[in-house]
Amino acid sequence: MALNSNHAFEDIGDVKCAIVEKNCSASRTDFLKQLLEYNKYTVIVVPSPPAKVAAKPVAEGETPVAAAITPETFTVAVTDVTFSPANAVYNRELKIATGQIVTNEYWKQNETTIKDEEWYWKK
Repeated sequence: MALNSNHAFEDIGDVKCAIVEKNCSASRTDFLKQLLEYNKYTVIVVPSPPAKVAAKPVAEGETPVAAAITPETFTVAVTDVTFSPANAVYNRELKIATGQIVTNEYWKQNETTIKDEEWYWKK
């Protein structure tokens, strides 16, 4: 495991991978997969394991209640173990198909277009 959460990696199957993001929705997974594959990373997507929650004790005479269905989430990883999402965004290493450099707001999907005329630390 990594020394800090900014550079997490683990084995997925038989492949050591750098974790990009865990518990992503399907739309977030598609966004990240498309962006990372455009930047020539090999992307691996696996379903996230369900949250570990202790079962509530059942009193006598009661029937156990089925666990609430949680939405399906995914873990997105790349096979390059040196990849760090924070470094890739802030070092301006990722680009989109139009040639623009990915900004922090675009990575977080707060903006649909890249506004790179102003640096992130000046906002």
